[in-house]
Parts: sequence; C-alpha cells; structure tokens
Amino acid sequence: MNQDKPWLNSYPEGVPQQIDMTGVDSLNQLFAQSFEQFGDRLAFSCMGKSITFQELDLASTQFAAYLQSLGLNKGDRVALMMPNVLQYPIALLGALKAGCVVVNVNPMYTSRELAHQLKDSGADMLVILENFAHVYEKAANQVAVKHVLVTSVGELMGLKGWLINGILRYVKKAVPAWQLNSFDTFQEALCRGQQHSLTPVNLTPDDVAFLQYTGGTTGVAKGAVLLHKNILANIHQIEAWIQPGLKHRSIDQLVFICALPMYHIFALTACCLYGIRAGGLNVLVTNPRDIQGFVRLLSKLKKFHIFPAVNTLFNALMNHPQFSKIDFSNLLVTIGGGMAVQKSVADRWQALTGSPIAEGYGLSETSPVVCCNTPLIDGFTGHIGLPLPGTDVLIVDEHEHSLPLGQAGEICIRGPQLMAGYWNNSQETQQSMTRAGYFKTGDIGQMNQDGYVKIIDRKKDTILVSGFNVYPNEVEEVLAMLPGVAECAAVGVRDEQSGEAVKVFIVKKDPNLSEQLVLEHCKAQLTNYKRPKHIEFREELPKTAVGKILRRELRTN
Repeated sequence: MNQDKPWLNSYPEGVPQQIDMTGVDSLNQLFAQSFEQFGDRLAFSCMGKSITFQELDLASTQFAAYLQSLGLNKGDRVALMMPNVLQYPIALLGALKAGCVVVNVNPMYTSRELAHQLKDSGADMLVILENFAHVYEKAANQVAVKHVLVTSVGELMGLKGWLINGILRYVKKAVPAWQLNSFDTFQEALCRGQQHSLTPVNLTPDDVAFLQYTGGTTGVAKGAVLLHKNILANIHQIEAWIQPGLKHRSIDQLVFICALPMYHIFALTACCLYGIRAGGLNVLVTNPRDIQGFVRLLSKLKKFHIFPAVNTLFNALMNHPQFSKIDFSNLLVTIGGGMAVQKSVADRWQALTGSPIAEGYGLSETSPVVCCNTPLIDGFTGHIGLPLPGTDVLIVDEHEHSLPLGQAGEICIRGPQLMAGYWNNSQETQQSMTRAGYFKTGDIGQMNQDGYVKIIDRKKDTILVSGFNVYPNEVEEVLAMLPGVAECAAVGVRDEQSGEAVKVFIVKKDPNLSEQLVLEHCKAQLTNYKRPKHIEFREELPKTAVGKILRRELRTN
C-alpha cells in the first residue's frame, strides 16, 4: 500500500505509476511515427471533407516550408486564430515542424484582447479565418506582426467549399467586411511551400511548443510556456489512462468527436494531439452552437468512441428532440471537463446514451490533464478522479503545509506536464509556485483515503463560464474605461446554463449611466462569454480598511 500517494492503490490494472517517454524528444518525432504507421487512415474530417495522415503530413510539411520561406526560424511565434477547420491541424503541425512556437488565439476575441495577446507573445505571424479578419484590421497598427495569412472555412474543400463560403459570406452574412494591405491565402501558402524544401529543425524536449494564454494567478492574460516534453508527457498520460477501457473492445480506429475548440487546451491535447498519437480520426465540429447541425452530424456517423465536452454542451444536445435517434452503442468514454459537470446532467446523459460521464480536471498550465475518472466507472462519481501517472497532487493550507486526507485546502500539482512558467513573467511564475515546487491551482479541494480528489470551491476570483476562464480584473478594467463609472467590481454568480455568469456592481459617477450603455461598451471590448449577464448599480461597494473592494462579500450577498 502506498501511504504517501494513496491514488496509486486505486489505479486500474495495467495503468503504470510513471510514464515512459524514452526515444521521443519532440512532438515532431511523435507525429512522424504516426504518419509512418497510419498513413492511409483518415486523420481529420470536417463538413464531409476528410484528410488522411499521409495528406496531413504532406500539407503540414508544405506549410512548414512556407514559414521558412518567409524567414521564420526556430522559436518564432505563429498565432492561430481559427475554429475547428482542417486548416488548423495543418498549420499547427506545420508551425511545429518549422520549429516555431504555436500561440493559440480565441477567434471570438475583440481587437483589444487580440492586440494584447499578439503584443505579449511577440507573434511574427497570424493565421486567421476571414470571419474574424475585421477584428485584426482594427488591431493591426498596434502590433508588430510581420506576416498575415487569411483563410476561409471552405478553402480546402474544393467545389463544396465554394458553396460553403458563399452561404457564409452572402446568405448568413457571417464574414464582416475587412481590408488588409498584405496577406496570403492558405492555398497560396501551400503552393509556395511546394516550391521550397523543408530544412529539418533539431528540437529538444526543453524547446517551447506552445504559449497557451490563461489568467494565471492575477487574472491578467499570460502565456503558459508549454515545452515539447510537457505536451508529450500529457499525451502519454492520457494514453496510459485510457488503455483499461480499450482492453476488452475490438476497435479498428478510435473516432473522436472534436466539438470543443482546438485552440482551447482541453481539445488540443485530448482530441487533436492524442488523436494523432493513437492513429484516430478527429471529426471536427466547426460550430458546436449549431445544435441542430451537430445532432444531424452525430446521427450520420456510423460509430464514434471518445466524446469530450463541457456540461453546457451535454445539456444542449440532450434537449434537442432528435437526440434519441443517435446511435451511442460504440461510445467508449464520455469525458466531462472545463467546468463542473452537474449530477442531473450526468445522470440523464447516462440514461440516454448508456455511457457515464467521466469527469476530469486540468489547467492550461498543466497541458492540461491532472486528474480524471477512469473509463471503467459505471456511474457519475461527483469527483474529478485520480491523479494521472507521474502526477503528484498535494492539498495544502494557507502556509503551504500538507493537510491530512479528507481536509479541504488548495490543490497543488507537480508532474512532467507542468509548464516551464509564464512567458516573460518570472514574478508571476514565482508567485504561482509553492516553496516545494508545486503549482498552486487556486482551487480548493480534498482527497479521500483512496486518492480520489473532489473540488470544493475556487480560492481565486476567476469566473468559470462554460469552461472558459473570465478574470474580474479584466472586466473591471474595461468597465473603468466608461466615463460614467466611479467604481466597479465583477464576480461570478451561479447560472444553470453556463455554470457561472458574470455579474458586475457599479457605482455611478454620471447619474445618466444606464444598463444599456454598459452592455454596449462591454460588447465592443469583451468577447461574449466575458460580458456581464447581470448589472447592479449601488451607492457604494464594500471595502477593506485599506480600500480594496471585497469581491467575496459581494458574492456572498
């Protein structure tokens, strides 16, 4: 029995205590193995158009050669601002093949948010979907991006793509007008890459693969520096964790439903990168908010095995009248992450699909998976499962002393998937670590005698809206731009649909300041999930003796 790490006693048979990563130094080596082993298999499918591993290898090599032809070198940053389209994995793998660092950008960002991330990361290149090019246009004169590539949803889909683009541009009006002085298209990039040969780049496990932006511990967006070895470790951890569920199933090829955006760390590692490692097919859902289209897609699929999603998406799918017609007989594991899964949603999902939701837990800083329930559970557990192989989890008090099993404290993490630190911010990195070298998550939890971890609450003020972090500091900073605002505070409140929603408290400087004015201002400055759902005007806000606004008191009241 392992007393120091009780979770090891609860591991399913066949799951190792540590992971073995010998022989693979970079993600590029991992990809090369998959391309050689699974060349003829389908790798990604989107809107009926599919590409094989062989085609993915060729296109990503062309993209890498294109980047090198532009003068991009090892360590240069390439920002990707796209939803789930075929161009994303091609650009992602191409950037890594060229030795570049991938900077994932949320396509729903406003120009202010985009400008911050491009400046902070020092991005040399931006690959952006035309639907969002107008956002970059407004930010272009504030950033030092040297090269821009603009693509469209249907660009790689042949004749069908022309139809898709026509509908998006002229029927749905989903592409606002934009104008840029200089840019390439994705097809131009691949053609240019064909004319150049890729110069191989020597990568080590300690080279940077991703800058994954998150709020860190203070709420100001910072890039978590994820090395090749961090992502490799998490891929191997996921692979080891899922093996017991595969043992007694005869599956020719794993099929992933990739409805969560790949620019988010959850789908990036658990679907895109692990899928490549496993020789799986990722079925990409470009717009998961189109529930009718999503249900139609699932109904057409002959089989799918791995379905990661967030609570709100599970709920929305089940509320569609055609949901019951989907064939879930091949579903191996449903993974709930990004936000807490509600028991009522999990129980209903299991009743309708026959598959329990295995809840997991992770962060951008941990590549992301830290804990997960095993695929062998027979019902919803209400906890986030066990630490993955090689992962060490401590529950500590405010003095960083380890607490006995069963007591609640801050969840702290150490493991091979833990980031190298925050990009160009040693102070923030230092503040996020304990003296013993564990990452402080800001989440309050407890561990039982069998090593299972349960989330109790969040220590930090982060608001979790449908799996996305919203940082009160940023919302308050935007509100403070309004001349009519004297003081403000943002907190999270419970919300049935999104888990939490943003509520703001405002003390007026101008008596004419209205709720409508506040909402219009926030719409221009904040992406949709960060905007306040509730606004309350007050005469004054509660403060500490030194004048700091007490968000906790506002939440409680």
